[in-house]
Amino acid sequence: MSDSHDADATETGQRLRTPIVAVLGHVDHGKTTLLDKIRGSAVSEGEAGAITQHIGSTAVPLSTISDIAGELVDPTDFDLPGLLFIDTPGHHSFSTLRSRGGALADIAVLVVDVNDGFQPQTEEAVEILKRTQTPFIVAANKVDTVPGWNPREGQPVQQTLEEQSDRVQGDVNDRLYGIIGELSDMGFSADMYWRVQNFQKNVGVVPVSAMTGEGVPDLLTVLMGLSQRYMKDEMAIDVAGPGAGTVLEVKEARGFGTTIDAVLYDGTIRADDTIVVGGVNETIVTDVRALLQPKPLAEIRTEREFEKVESVSAAAGVKIAAPDLDDAMAGAPIRVVRDRDVNTVVAEVQEELAEIEVTSSEEGVVVKADTLGSLEAIANTLEDAEIPIVRAEVGDVAPRDVSVAGTANEPKHETILAFSVDVLDDAADLAKQEDVRIFEHDVIYQLIQDYEEFVEEMEREQQDKILENITRPARFRILDGHTFRQSNPAVVGVEVLSGTLKRNSNVAKFEGNEPTRVGALKTIQDEGDDVDEARSGDRVAVSIDGPTVGRQIEEGDELWTELPEKHAKILEQELNEDIPADEREALHQYLEKQRQRDPFWGK
Repeated sequence: MSDSHDADATETGQRLRTPIVAVLGHVDHGKTTLLDKIRGSAVSEGEAGAITQHIGSTAVPLSTISDIAGELVDPTDFDLPGLLFIDTPGHHSFSTLRSRGGALADIAVLVVDVNDGFQPQTEEAVEILKRTQTPFIVAANKVDTVPGWNPREGQPVQQTLEEQSDRVQGDVNDRLYGIIGELSDMGFSADMYWRVQNFQKNVGVVPVSAMTGEGVPDLLTVLMGLSQRYMKDEMAIDVAGPGAGTVLEVKEARGFGTTIDAVLYDGTIRADDTIVVGGVNETIVTDVRALLQPKPLAEIRTEREFEKVESVSAAAGVKIAAPDLDDAMAGAPIRVVRDRDVNTVVAEVQEELAEIEVTSSEEGVVVKADTLGSLEAIANTLEDAEIPIVRAEVGDVAPRDVSVAGTANEPKHETILAFSVDVLDDAADLAKQEDVRIFEHDVIYQLIQDYEEFVEEMEREQQDKILENITRPARFRILDGHTFRQSNPAVVGVEVLSGTLKRNSNVAKFEGNEPTRVGALKTIQDEGDDVDEARSGDRVAVSIDGPTVGRQIEEGDELWTELPEKHAKILEQELNEDIPADEREALHQYLEKQRQRDPFWGK
């Protein structure tokens, strides 16, 4: 950006801010390595002060991007000051970052391993990008691992790809077009970035290696080009106006107590400002005690030494020290009050929080998540899966959450889904006492899959229990020449024609369509051993208390297990799919006979 342009902007209070870039993708696909490579290239290419480490983010200025990208970037073509990369990679942080009801990131990089293609977390990230309507490009990472790849450290990738052998080029293209196909399956038109004419309609795919730096010049060039072409108007901010941002994390800092790491996307925050912050229980109004930045070029995730600054302007990451921040909520809005009415600003923050509120039902599961963004993402996924939520909040699992889950009417809702949060010890103890199940995971799809598998297993067990207590249908025939005892009880050999014959069941015989109970089947013997049941095709000896062979029953008779009407109804209407085909056949034949006499029997 030229000096004169900068001077004009400062006089009017208007300035173009740095676009905020989030890096997303499946675990192990190279998000952190790619960020480290961009930072490392920036440090090695530029002067020591070329890049600025903010809290939770890294600012890479246009001059440094131009150095890394070489002939791909002419700095005079751009008005934007550079790019601000969010440091904590993954869609977890991406969904945390919100502004005005959408995602805070202006643009995203979706990292996909060329060898693995789309994985469940990749799909989850694309769903979040789709829902928040965030423009993105794909970094197809690890091209250097394709067998035979000849690396060209830090070079633009279109050129290095052309220098590979035909076989390697073919292999790389196959993998890249695999990714393009997977994007197509999810509703996005995509192509190699150098073939894309309109980035608003098509997703650009940039082959990269986070290890060798190949493709990093291209990636930075495409990010700058996209931002300059499509986001310039959105980047215009009133730099002198009261700051607006989002809470990234709530953290203890030595000497400062509870602080918040924030990303500022509009205006300025000063060391003496009053701020309004979204809280777990109520909105927090507090005065800034100190604004902290890491010392130059320190890696934020390992560096504890901060320096105080008087003010910070968008876009930037900053650590804010202030009283009463214990209840601040990750993902919540931060607003500087300055010369506005504090109640108006509080109302603004509450209105923004209300946009994220999860719809709850009278009955459902309890959801706890680490940030507002994750809470919203889980709620959307649960809604798609038709799983109701009774309560959803940010924060660790506490005893009161267990108490709420414990009052559910249905056993499957006596559960808590905990995403990336801790379970407090007293909550874990209470959950054991109350028989409340807590599911924990830091991957949304996995958390919900674990819960769904648990529900399926529970429903299976419930069906099995019902089946245990229900009389099962059976049709069987007394074999000729197999009367071992005529009465008290009658002992005969039988063949089970269909269904499951069980001990202690009543036996009926149909005269036409009229059923008559002839006695109670007491024991079943298979080759001299007592057994509980016999299945279709089995030949066994049974004892029947009540009848006499030659009077109430005869050799050759077809007999039935007598079904109570209520049991027949449950079997037909609820358990039809849970019983074997031959049992279904016996049931339908039994119902047919009963219904010829009474059409509404068992209905």
